[in-house]
Amino acid sequence: MTSQIWREASHFSSGWRRLVALLNLHMRHSVNRPPTPDVRDEQEKELTLQEIISIKLIESGEKERLMELLRERLIECGWKDEMKALCRAFIKKKGRNNVTVDDLVHVITPKGRASIPDSIKAELLQRIRTFLVSAAH
Repeated sequence: MTSQIWREASHFSSGWRRLVALLNLHMRHSVNRPPTPDVRDEQEKELTLQEIISIKLIESGEKERLMELLRERLIECGWKDEMKALCRAFIKKKGRNNVTVDDLVHVITPKGRASIPDSIKAELLQRIRTFLVSAAH
């Protein structure tokens, strides 16, 4: 699903990329001396489509709205309670003093990601698509 987003967004990203390239070109050369290689490498680095979309989501506040929607949907469907139960069962099995937060994250994260309902993923994907279309115009 994620690759669909990037393909659909590619038609409007070229304008942002050109702007970034122009800004980099303008800032590339110093009047007094050429930039050091590290600075030049950093300035010439072109943002990826994923980075551009991420920046636009954050700047617009849409990322926070999407995160809040995700939290609400996961609570509504019982996913959050299911993850709590998995954590408690793991802690009970290993013993409270033998479990770290890193242990929990390592064990629970794959299960949590795999158990997010497809309907929630589809809803978020549709919201991202709508955002991309509106940002392109």
